[in-house]
Order: sequence, then structure tokens, then C-alpha cells
Amino acid sequence: MDARHLVMIAMGGVIGSGLFLSSGYTIAQAGPLGAIIAYLIGAAVVYMVMACLGELAVAYPVSGAFHIYAARAIGPATGFATAWLYWLCWAVALGSEFTAAGLLMQRWFPTVDVWVWCLVFAAVLFTLNAVSSRVFGESEFWFALIKVAAVIGLIVLGGAALLGFHPLAEDGYPLLGENLHTPQGLFPNGITGVLITTLAVFYAFSGSELIGVAAGETANPAVNIPKAMRTTVIRLLIFFVGAIAVIACTVPYEETSLEVSPFVVVFSQLGIPYAADIMNFVIITALLSAGNCGLFSCARMLFSLADEGHAPKALGRLTKRGIPMLALCVSMLGGLASLVSSVVAPTTVYLVLVSIAGFATVGVWMSITASHFFHRRAFLRAGGRHADLGYKAPLFPLLPITAFLLCVISLIGIGFDPTQATALYFGIPFVGVCYAYFHIKYGRKQAVGK
Repeated sequence: MDARHLVMIAMGGVIGSGLFLSSGYTIAQAGPLGAIIAYLIGAAVVYMVMACLGELAVAYPVSGAFHIYAARAIGPATGFATAWLYWLCWAVALGSEFTAAGLLMQRWFPTVDVWVWCLVFAAVLFTLNAVSSRVFGESEFWFALIKVAAVIGLIVLGGAALLGFHPLAEDGYPLLGENLHTPQGLFPNGITGVLITTLAVFYAFSGSELIGVAAGETANPAVNIPKAMRTTVIRLLIFFVGAIAVIACTVPYEETSLEVSPFVVVFSQLGIPYAADIMNFVIITALLSAGNCGLFSCARMLFSLADEGHAPKALGRLTKRGIPMLALCVSMLGGLASLVSSVVAPTTVYLVLVSIAGFATVGVWMSITASHFFHRRAFLRAGGRHADLGYKAPLFPLLPITAFLLCVISLIGIGFDPTQATALYFGIPFVGVCYAYFHIKYGRKQAVGK
């Protein structure tokens, strides 16, 4: 794959329900200005994580990504836990993408239960992944373009409207900055409101690390990986922060929720005929594309674990078309969790799914930054020179340490939100079980790959 594939796969993995739907929750909790600040923090952390990942990916351009870096730099048990955390991230994210798509379908079919759409979408994506993976890179490139076009449309048209150019909108359209001050002040829920949204924001940025998954299948990794990293970070900063700024300045703070996508609300207020319906369709397509990307990653991560002997061998079996079918089936179980969530309480359990996926994302990011720290330190202690590095993350050791601490703070923050705190109750024991299982099953001294 070339740099363009890497960039668009990363963009495709990132742009999903975290931006199109849960951004409404972020504004509701942090306030309009607080949401913008939260996304700026998220973009900064993504840059630091991507810089760390870039150095690791150039040093070890292998398929399978983060768990191999962690196993080499920290220890095989951490690599094992990281791999299962990343599988959990995408497996649960599947459920959130299906649920979000089902919620948006109610705009047209309000009498059809959300779980029905979840089942339909799960069947479609499973079939696509089970038939062939030959065109995955190219198809995700074009799917991602649709999402990017939707975000650019929001930023350009919404931004122009905030500056006063909105010929089709009704009277009273807000001007730039008018909605930032709420009746409760700039930060309606205080700084705590911003803090508790950071995990949801980090989840919105999850997927950027997919570049590392594809490192082993990249032509000229020393050139293409750093190029893809820089391009991805810049585009995420523009698209995510730009989109959230337009939404926060357009949609009244009191009207934000998980029931309707803020993107649909913005285009509805612009008064463009059928724009909201078109955008609703585009967003559903985008969500399913992110789910498709997630299901692919889940299955390949399980296949990689089985190939290393860290998962049942059956998960490493391939069909004649080269599809790890059993790994695909197991990974779909996370998506089917959306059926339960959509029956019980779609919006509430959707946030729980996002929080668990966010916890897993942050755990993987912590593993990446820690792996970079220990990798660089070992490299220098062995007599290596900075000039010998194919790609060098800046500001070592400040950058990986800062990124690691910000990830820890985000996990502490969700403890103040009863709904999101579920992620801690589930995620921390999950990590503990991974470490315990590895030490019991494989022993402390097992070498990587044995």
C-alpha cells in the first residue's frame, strides 16, 4: 500500500460514530467551548501517540502492529494484553457503530426497532468480510472519501452560514461565537464536564493507529509511514476541530443529544432541500464503513494472535479465499452486543459501548507511548545514535511521558460520570485477566513468538 491508502484507511477508521453522533454528547456535557477544547486536547494526544507510533513502525515494519512493539520493548505479557485490548476496542466499537446507524435509521423508519437495523447491518458487513478482502484497501479509500466530503461540506457550508451567508436558512441563524456562551456560562458543568468527555473524544480519534497495523504491508515504510502520520494528524486536526467548532457554534447547547446526529441538525438549519436526509444517508454509510474497517482489524488481530500461539489455533485457519473465518465470527460477537443494547436502552448503552471502546483505545495508546519510551531508552543505552533512527519522534522523553499521563487523566475523569464509569469496572479487570492468563498459560520467560 502507498501513503494515500494508509492515510485514507486511518481517516476511514477514525471518522465514525465518535464524530457523527457522540459529538452531541460531548457538547451536552462540556458545553460548546468545552467541547472545542476537549477535541483540541484529543488532537494533541493523537499527534503525540502517532509520533511515538511512527518511530516504532519504522523500526519494526511488521504486520500485527502494537502488541509486537509492546512485546519487544516492554515484555510479552504486555504485548499479549495490548493485542486483546485492541481486539476489544474494535469488537465493542462494532456494536456502537451498528447502534448509532440504527438510531439514525429511525429518522425514516420511526416504527422499526433499532435492534432490527443492527441485525441487518451486522449481516451485511459480515457477508462483505466473509466473501473477499482483496479490495479492502481500495474500497476503504473511496468510502473514506465520502466521509471526508461530508465533513468538508459541514465545515464549508456551516462556517459560511456562521459568517452570515445562509440564503436558505430561517431568520435567527446564529452568528460565529454567539452560541458559545450558555445560560450557565462558558463551561456549564465546570472543568469536570470537560474532563469526563475526554474519553469519548479519544474514542472519536480511535482508528488513527491503524497505520501501524498496515506497516508491514507498506512500500518504503521509512518514507511512507512518517508521511502518512503527519498528513493524518493535520487532517484530523482540521476536520475534527473544525467540525466540532461549527457544530458547537450552530446547534443550541440545550438541543444536543445522542438522539440525532449534530451533522443532520446543522444541515437542517441551513435550509438546503433534502440536505438533512442526504447527510443522514452519508453518515450511516460512514458508520458502516468504520464498522467494516473494525471487523477487518478484529479478525486480523485474532489471526495474528493465533499465529503467534497466543490464541486458539483454530482462529488462525484460513478459507480458500484467505479469510480467517472463525476469527471473523468471534469478532462479530462484539457487534452483536448492539442487539442487546438497542433493546434495553439504545442511547444509554450506546454511551457505555463508546466508553468501553474508549478505555481500550486509551489502553492501546498508553502501550504505544510506553513502548516508544522503553524502545528509545534501550536503543540509546545500546550505543545507538539519534541520527541512526529512520524516523525520530521529537522531544524525547517529554513527549511519550506527557501522552501517557494525559491518557491516565482521561481514565480518572470518567470515574466522575456514572454512565462512563462502567468502562473502568469492565476494562480494568479485563486487562488484569489478560496478564494473569498469560503468566499462567505461557510463563514469565516466554520469548516473543514462541
